[in-house]
Amino acid sequence: MSEVLEQIAAVIGADRVFSGTDTAPYATDWTGQYTGDPLAVLRPANTAEVSAIMKIAHATGTPVVPVSGHTGLTGATLATDALVLSVDRLNTIDAIDVAGRSATVGAGVILSKLHDAADAHDLIFPLTFGARGSAMIGGVLSTNAGGSNVVRYGNTRDLCLGIEVVMADGRIMNLMSALHKDNSGLNLRHLMIGAEGTLGIITAAVMKLKPKPRAYATAMIALPSLEDALSLLHEMQDSTGGAVEAFEYMPRSYIDKHMSVIPDAKPPFEDAYDVNILIEVGATAQRDATPGTDGQVPVVAQLEETLGTMLEEGRVLDAVIAQNEAQRAQMWQRREDAGEVMTRGTPFVNTDVAVPLDKVATFERAITPRLKAIDPNCYEVIVSHLGDGNIHHTTFVGKNGPDAMKAMVEAVEDVVQELGGSFSAEHGVGISKLDTMRRRKDPVALDAMRAIKAALDPKNILNPGKVIPAAD
Repeated sequence: MSEVLEQIAAVIGADRVFSGTDTAPYATDWTGQYTGDPLAVLRPANTAEVSAIMKIAHATGTPVVPVSGHTGLTGATLATDALVLSVDRLNTIDAIDVAGRSATVGAGVILSKLHDAADAHDLIFPLTFGARGSAMIGGVLSTNAGGSNVVRYGNTRDLCLGIEVVMADGRIMNLMSALHKDNSGLNLRHLMIGAEGTLGIITAAVMKLKPKPRAYATAMIALPSLEDALSLLHEMQDSTGGAVEAFEYMPRSYIDKHMSVIPDAKPPFEDAYDVNILIEVGATAQRDATPGTDGQVPVVAQLEETLGTMLEEGRVLDAVIAQNEAQRAQMWQRREDAGEVMTRGTPFVNTDVAVPLDKVATFERAITPRLKAIDPNCYEVIVSHLGDGNIHHTTFVGKNGPDAMKAMVEAVEDVVQELGGSFSAEHGVGISKLDTMRRRKDPVALDAMRAIKAALDPKNILNPGKVIPAAD
């Protein structure tokens, strides 16, 4: 291995090859559940250096695990007896095309940096979530990340126009197009997005930008039921022409856990409620964002009117509308603390599932008795992107045993499958869902994935052992 590292050091510089104790920051994932032992950590500065590394790795059969912001939750960056290739130095924003509303960026660009760059041109890159200050473009593409604004703007795949990818043998595939339409053969861009570095290493991308909302209407709302929540979502979507940007469900279990683990956390309401929703509507049209003679912003007035009607009808129990940016930020902070809330306390079983919008309540009702039958002392915490049916479900277990925890995962899988859902919504598969993939994914689809992997990475050196379970 020393010879391989010497070859790589000759290409990228010895000061960019870390081994021994210097690999420690890359040996453990954010959750602390997965710990590896990397051969070395490599920090190339550009696509040419990534290509050179992969040529050496391919020639020597050396596994390579690409890493971006290291904020994943599924063990996808676990590296033992493998080289870790960090894209953090590929961090340039090469162009902001205002007229074409796109950004050309390196894979190491931190998400919040792209937000700032777009904002400087009165535009937004709408993908956002709690880890935006550390997550990188390469990682969000590799996992097809979702976040809070999917209800309006879609997943990462929907926000990408072009990519550059270094293949397993070091060849560079240039798909860096800003085209919105391109039917020239198979959609290899979509194939690479969400593959978690198992088919190629994304080094650059062309991302869509969107017009910046001129005003926001943001509120915390308590409702009698999730059915009432969906009614509110549909009413607001219809009345605003689809301008609802976020619709986040935080049940009592989440609020209680948030209050217990986050210092100085405040409840959303004076009273406690079972169904709590964070809604945000973004107005891009001047007519919806310009205050009237009464000083009210139309988009805020529209939300107030809708909530007022629902309060009179008993379909809303309580509501607080943000009156300034500080109040809006406080509402969002409650939701963005989810990473801490959902993983604070061990042991736990963490799942990331999707069901049809009208089945979230059914999932809630169905899963609890099944989990209690396995472990009467367990308790659940849920938070959900209700606008797209994505449920983050954590079970904090009383029985700390692998058999009980496996049974809980399978119980969640059973309910999701019965509801026509997916066992993986936005966090990816990594290692944590390999067994689930084997149990639940269509076997023909798995065979197709294995065939694609074998064709593009015949030596199985790109993030081996992740995403696609080996054939029995």
